[in-house]
Amino acid sequence: MAKRYGGKFSPEGQSDTDAPAPRGQYDGARVNPVGARANVMFVPAIPLVFLSLNDGAIGMTLGLVAAGLLTAAAFLLREGLKAEDAYNARRTARRPAVPRKIFSSVLTGLGVGLAAYRNDYLDAEAASQVSLLAPVLFGGVATALHSVAFGLDPMKNKGMEGVDTYQQDRVARVVEDAEAHLNQMSDAIKRAGDRRIEARVERFQTTARDLFRTVEEDPRDLAGARKYLTVYLQGARDATIKFADVYARTRDPQALSDYSALLDDLEQNFSARTRKMLLDDRSDLTVEIDVLRERLQREGVRLD
Repeated sequence: MAKRYGGKFSPEGQSDTDAPAPRGQYDGARVNPVGARANVMFVPAIPLVFLSLNDGAIGMTLGLVAAGLLTAAAFLLREGLKAEDAYNARRTARRPAVPRKIFSSVLTGLGVGLAAYRNDYLDAEAASQVSLLAPVLFGGVATALHSVAFGLDPMKNKGMEGVDTYQQDRVARVVEDAEAHLNQMSDAIKRAGDRRIEARVERFQTTARDLFRTVEEDPRDLAGARKYLTVYLQGARDATIKFADVYARTRDPQALSDYSALLDDLEQNFSARTRKMLLDDRSDLTVEIDVLRERLQREGVRLD
């Protein structure tokens, strides 16, 4: 679908003061962890499928199974890279429950080994002449190279010392629901067909995710932030869906202005809540330090 582009000197263009910040200037913007290297891992399975179609029942079956293993390994690699990126983006995080990158390396080795066995089987005059040494070596080398190229999954929790795991699980569930609301906002606003308002929604989502990270780092803040992560985000999602439907049909500038004002109010409130929680955390630290100083002084330890 065609999209309109505008600027300061175009009809109905916006001034520089109203223009959203470029994407690269957004706080928290990160490069997509799934890059070209991971996408290339889908390629080997494609020629293997076509080369196996005319190799008889056994050769075709072995080739298709090997291609399936390589494709599954590529999917697991993508998910593992996303999970690792989410782990690195947080100050406190649990290790991934499923080591996807490790499983991807193993499946890659199995796929390569099975493809090598298929070639040896087709080249041998009898099945008894097929040796398993070469397929095992090829598979082992492929597994090792895959692990070296993409690394292993995070194997331990980060920043979880002294954190109530029950509270952490509650926060994880609430944040997961809040992320679902943000994703629904992103899907809905695309129907509006306006790149400027899409960028504005992305900026609000960055502010909302700052609040998510703050709550994750200190689960005690969940009680005060719950309405922001549930009620306010649900309202923002519903308003986005309705705005996208109306604006896609009418291009009403008043609807655009009202929706932009709503995002401004939400962003200010989310930012204010994040700052308040950070100040409360600092106040708690100050109290802990003062209490420790008093105890040391009562025990005769002199503090300069």
